[in-house]
Amino acid sequence: MKKLTFLLLLASFCTKAQNFTLNGYVRDSETGENLIGATLIDQNSSQGTISNTFGFYSLTLPKGLLSLKVTYVGYAPQEYIVDLTENQQLNVNLIAGSTLEEVVVTADENIEQSPQMSTIDVPVAQIKALPVLMGESDILKTIQLLPGVQSGTEGSSGVYVRGGGADQNLIIFDGVPVYNVSHLFGFFSVFNSDAINRVNVVKGGFPARYGGRLSSVIDISMKEGNNQEFKGEGSIGLISSKLTLEGPIGKDKKTSFIVSGRRTYIDLLTRPIIHAASNGENKGGYYFYDFNAKINHKLSEKDRLYLSFYNGRDKGFSKYKSDYRYNLEDGTTTTAYDIGDAGIGWGNNIAALRWNHVFTPRLFANVTGTFSKYEFKVFGGNESIYPEDGKTIHNKEYVEYVSGIRDWSAKIDFDYLPSPRHSVKTGLALTYHKFNPGVLGYDTNVEGENDTIIGATQTRSLELASYIEDDFSLSNNLRVNAGLHYSGFLVNNKYYNSLQPRISVRYLLSKNLSLKGSYATMTQYVHLLTNGSIGLPTDLWVPATDKIAPQRSWQAAIGVARTFNRYEMSVEGYYKEMNNQITYDEGASYYDQSADWQEKVVVGQGNSYGLEFLLQKKTGRFSGWVGYTLSKTNRQYDDLNFGKRFPYKFDRRHDISIVSVFDVNERFSISGTWVFGTGNAVTIPQSVYRSHDETDPGPQAYDYYYDYDYPGSNVEYFDSRNNYRMRNYHRLDLGLTWTKEKKWGTRSWSLGAYNVYNRLNPFYMDVQETRTGRKLVQYSLFPALPYFKYSFKF
Repeated sequence: MKKLTFLLLLASFCTKAQNFTLNGYVRDSETGENLIGATLIDQNSSQGTISNTFGFYSLTLPKGLLSLKVTYVGYAPQEYIVDLTENQQLNVNLIAGSTLEEVVVTADENIEQSPQMSTIDVPVAQIKALPVLMGESDILKTIQLLPGVQSGTEGSSGVYVRGGGADQNLIIFDGVPVYNVSHLFGFFSVFNSDAINRVNVVKGGFPARYGGRLSSVIDISMKEGNNQEFKGEGSIGLISSKLTLEGPIGKDKKTSFIVSGRRTYIDLLTRPIIHAASNGENKGGYYFYDFNAKINHKLSEKDRLYLSFYNGRDKGFSKYKSDYRYNLEDGTTTTAYDIGDAGIGWGNNIAALRWNHVFTPRLFANVTGTFSKYEFKVFGGNESIYPEDGKTIHNKEYVEYVSGIRDWSAKIDFDYLPSPRHSVKTGLALTYHKFNPGVLGYDTNVEGENDTIIGATQTRSLELASYIEDDFSLSNNLRVNAGLHYSGFLVNNKYYNSLQPRISVRYLLSKNLSLKGSYATMTQYVHLLTNGSIGLPTDLWVPATDKIAPQRSWQAAIGVARTFNRYEMSVEGYYKEMNNQITYDEGASYYDQSADWQEKVVVGQGNSYGLEFLLQKKTGRFSGWVGYTLSKTNRQYDDLNFGKRFPYKFDRRHDISIVSVFDVNERFSISGTWVFGTGNAVTIPQSVYRSHDETDPGPQAYDYYYDYDYPGSNVEYFDSRNNYRMRNYHRLDLGLTWTKEKKWGTRSWSLGAYNVYNRLNPFYMDVQETRTGRKLVQYSLFPALPYFKYSFKF
């Protein structure tokens, strides 16, 4: 590490004598929040740069006058005249466009300028403005509306990118991987939009700094807290409320904080109903909560310290108490009791400590330590109380199932910017994993029975990652981002390693039109074993082992990008192959604790290819996007489906989304979303055979019906996996928002509806048997659902 730092420092001095560096931070003028991805351009030389993940920028140019223009989406442009006669620091403060009159608010670096493709920044303002299920703004549901990204099932927050699985998304929250992103069995995500600063989605052409997953990177940055004055915002909705507070600590304003909490009250609403329906014998409910907190402190002009924390949990519970009359041997009666409870819970704890340091005007470093924990638990207990032989007997039974994963990680990253046409990123990370794939515990005090523990043992592993990434211009038209990512994984005395080349190329065909291409290889050392499609907490995170190899993939893409007026347009085609994909074998599931998980899975491969179109407008009174995806995704396992390739569960030929937000005036806005998707693939039996017993004359086959008078049992025949398509999915969501300025701040009323025209979309398909035949039945989940929400800021 010392050698690397020395070389970077040495290189920073090996530049032309008359070049000087302008550096600093780009911030929100009102809150002091660092702005990520702001564009800074010297209009005299047309050379520029963008601010990094912490708002830091560095621009090295020849000596002389600079006409520096700074732009960022949603903010008014700012211009500075700088006499660059020495290395200088300039901190830029931008003013949010919503507070300005008659101002044209520009975006960040144009899509055709960047060498990076398959990458989308989703404005948080749009996320919060869109109509959503139950009125709860949701980052992942907004991401599902982007081309190349699909949801699992109706209403779920599952994310499936370019044919990949839910486990193949590297979801980072303030630099920390999050393993379970679902509340309420997948219908909401764990991310509170009021605490979020920026959302960036990468679907392909991955920069070398990212690794560990095959399909996407969803990089979510938390707000840093207002360092100018105390502020707050919150909302009250149908099922949840939330509150966010932020402000400076101390008079010097070197320290700021933000805390944000959210909780549902589904349990409070359903508790009286459950109590009344059971005549007071049963109690139960379900709720979830999450809590975000962050403190950042300015140690000096060159040093900053950040501490962030997240805790979120889902809890469902049921309790009952019943009594009944008990007959004794002497002919008398007494009362006996049954008392029981059951529950389910899952959640995440994550924490990060980061230190930024500016070594030189051209060299920026970030050191991070993180902790991530995900745990799932389901339990049930029963106690019987009754008299026997003059004593009161207490018989207790308790069953508990626990699974989860814990990570401890340390990493260091460097940004080196020798010139506007050249930037280098490099870093090193080390992660210690502790996997608990699932343990079933049984405890009882019943005479003759003992405590039992069944399930897989804990697995520990060590993961190493390092990278170097170089972004450089070969000419005015040709720009390249190339790099290498190396990773290693030590588990059960087995060491896997992978060297992954990455390259993205941009060629300007004209001032506003570019041709792009990319190639990336990826390796993933964790797997997610799943039975369902909505991200249930029973899904198990398991590592690559000496028996199960890591997942690997490669992806190539080509496309064009163009900016015109305030619109961005991109068209991309891609092809991706994935190896070492695991899934449960026929009939196996996590419920079966008699065998280790490695004995219950099969290993195969998959591929995906498609075409994506996106037209997006990020600023102005009217904003939104239109996205379309044409794709095909397959899976193949030697031990499933007779070894033949079959459509992936979320293979979706056509996917369309139209998203819009229109600010009629300062007080009233309208938003809408329309989506269409080809139906999901499901497996339906083609025939049912009736087996026979010893007295039966012989086997017979009955296509499409059961004969209940025929002796024996029913055997279903499947010709192939995912051989049937559900109905196409489509729905319309609409929302209206009224905003009014008050003496104490701003208040808003939001009204809207999910699935406005009451489309009965398929959620689940089932075969019902009758005496006259078999019937395929569709079950739908959400009809038209209105919502309302009251929001406030002060």
